[in-house]
Amino acid sequence: MAENRPKIFQITFLRHGESVGNAEARWQGQAEFPLTERGRAQANALAKRWKKEGMQFDLVISSPLERAKETAETVASALNLRVEFDPLWLERDNGEFSGLTAHEVRQIFSHPDFTTPYDPVGTDGEGDWELFLRAGQALHELLKREPARYLIVSHGGLLNQVMHAIVGIVPQANNSGTRFRFENTAFAQLTYFPHQHRWAIDKLNDHTHWLSAG
Repeated sequence: MAENRPKIFQITFLRHGESVGNAEARWQGQAEFPLTERGRAQANALAKRWKKEGMQFDLVISSPLERAKETAETVASALNLRVEFDPLWLERDNGEFSGLTAHEVRQIFSHPDFTTPYDPVGTDGEGDWELFLRAGQALHELLKREPARYLIVSHGGLLNQVMHAIVGIVPQANNSGTRFRFENTAFAQLTYFPHQHRWAIDKLNDHTHWLSAG
């Protein structure tokens, strides 16, 4: 009887370790920034934690940006997993903000009193609605695969919109509304039951391995 039960998706969404851009409070977007030593320690601590816990995945899918790539490869090496890179899981294209510090963005650009989800970010980057649509596409493509245990390594902005797509929350005006926190190397664990179209959110922003990262 057990063999006839519908298969499920077990999905872990992981944000990359601390990058140079994070440490310098930059709008990273799709600009390349390597991990800091702290970011590498976070990734190694998570890899050791999951190895100790006997965590199992069938495939790792990662954003190709260096900070996500290095995080994914660190975990995959420890758990003897294959990594596949998919640009759908890239961070938001934040246009002319890319690579600038938060202070520089405030000084260089004007900021309207009211924005809609359809407005671009950084003059010509992805607005919230555009990012939400790409997140939905990334999720849809994932669910076209065979039910299995997937580790997705991505970025805070994109993962937030994936969670919004899962729980059915569309982007709001003025960048308001619900946020799902993803600290560096924090992860969320979810289960999807295709035969019921039911999601279970088992963990959010889990980063207890930081204690051993120094």
